[in-house]
Amino acid sequence: MDSNPSVKTAEAPNEPPRFVVGSTMRHVLVMTGTGAAGLVAIFIVDLVSLLYISWLNDPSLTAGVGLATVVMFFTISINVGLMIPIGALVSRSLGARRPDDARRLATSCSILMAAVAAVVSLIILPLLPTILTMIGASEQTYEVARNFLWIALPTNVLMAIGMAFSTVLRAAGDAKRSMYATLSVAAVTVVLDPILIFGLGLKTNGAAVTINIARVAYVYVSFLYLTRAHDLLRRPDWAALFTDARPFFAIAIPAILTNIAAPAANAFFTGVMARFGDQAIAASAIIDRVTPVAFAGVFALAGAIGPVLGQNWGAQRYDRMKQTLRDALTFTIVYVGSVWLMLVLVQVPITRAFNAPPATAEIVQVFCQLSGFIWFFVSLVFVANASFNNLGYPLLSTFFNWGRATLGMIPFAYFGAEIGGPKGALVGIGAGSVVFGIAAIITAFWTIRRLERQAIPAV
Repeated sequence: MDSNPSVKTAEAPNEPPRFVVGSTMRHVLVMTGTGAAGLVAIFIVDLVSLLYISWLNDPSLTAGVGLATVVMFFTISINVGLMIPIGALVSRSLGARRPDDARRLATSCSILMAAVAAVVSLIILPLLPTILTMIGASEQTYEVARNFLWIALPTNVLMAIGMAFSTVLRAAGDAKRSMYATLSVAAVTVVLDPILIFGLGLKTNGAAVTINIARVAYVYVSFLYLTRAHDLLRRPDWAALFTDARPFFAIAIPAILTNIAAPAANAFFTGVMARFGDQAIAASAIIDRVTPVAFAGVFALAGAIGPVLGQNWGAQRYDRMKQTLRDALTFTIVYVGSVWLMLVLVQVPITRAFNAPPATAEIVQVFCQLSGFIWFFVSLVFVANASFNNLGYPLLSTFFNWGRATLGMIPFAYFGAEIGGPKGALVGIGAGSVVFGIAAIITAFWTIRRLERQAIPAV
């Protein structure tokens, strides 16, 4: 099935790049749909894992996994920041019909991403006592979170490699195989989670072991697709690696700074919730798992438009770049509105499924009622950041993400909690996102117009 020459992008340089022709809305929908399918599978598995743990009827276990998730969110956010230069550089080379450059960059950037991910894990592990204490871990939740992270964090490097390979597949326009690679994580987790958590009695540690095994599967499947279907990897060239490091880190450093704004803000919010006890932390953990499942389309959209913009920039199709942003906005309005209605309708069943005690259930239900308002403006920042990172303006992405995570969140969440407790904190983070969301998307259109003015006409 992988012998179809139409998918061997690196071997067919005379064919027009996939995203430079055809409907931009179709490209946005296909890339977002396939990306969302893979993400939903992973996020649902994470949600089900927490659901299993909640069935152990120990709020400290749920809260402990929630705190561990805050730390893992930090490492995954760095990985996502490292994915951005891979997608930008490889898609741009393919759009400009330079397949040899794309192959070299895919290899070099994947190695660089793995190296950074390994260093991040080595730094974080000895700092866990300080980090977990800072975000409000009690004696019981601390032990749960620490044990979980000591099992799962060492394989962060495998997660980084799988994410790198999957990003190259998407940069080549092969959203389907990228989705299949991601689905392999979900498939392994669905099978092993109940066996390890309940069957072997490993509880939260069983969920952490499952994460490691699923990451091995992710690397294996994505590597097979990338080498057999596209031939977009080659033997490492250390001279090329050092040469490619410069453009890689030129995008990666501001992208990482941009992405760690979200886990930093999440850690602050978790600290605010910790003031109200384990039930509030458990509510935060449930929200953290429900949100990506519900709004997976937004996460996928941010990753989907990057390759589309990158290939059209390489081909100097600025009209298609602007249309891609407009299509992304249309998708955001329809998608977020639909999800908001759904969450309002299922707010009570969600809390019952998690055996949530009254205080936890109340907080989760308030989130469901506010979710669409919060996430529409957050989505605008996501879409704008994808544009900035792929079009040579990564510092703008850093500015808007940190602006929303600090000025747009910290004072609003803090004073909201002072006035209305955990529910007030949720209202605060929604109110603080409005200005930054609107300003970010306006700026994204401005950057494309600027690139068009600066462009030298193609000969």
